[in-house]
Amino acid sequence: MRSKPRLVNCPRCGKGLAWEAANRFRPFCSERCKMIDLGAWASESYRIPVADSKDEPEADAPEADSSHNRG
Repeated sequence: MRSKPRLVNCPRCGKGLAWEAANRFRPFCSERCKMIDLGAWASESYRIPVADSKDEPEADAPEADSSHNRG
């Protein structure tokens, strides 16, 4: 007995499609959507946001060396 394939949405255009081995472009619905997404990665359109934290020391700032302060 075969179960129905899982239905997912194309991450590029949102079109519904069956998640099955016969779809060689999965998770995309077509080669076009697959290539558009690849182009977005290649042009660095996707970015992970970075929040500045006041609690963490800056990487460029030199750390205070306590050994020089001893007399």
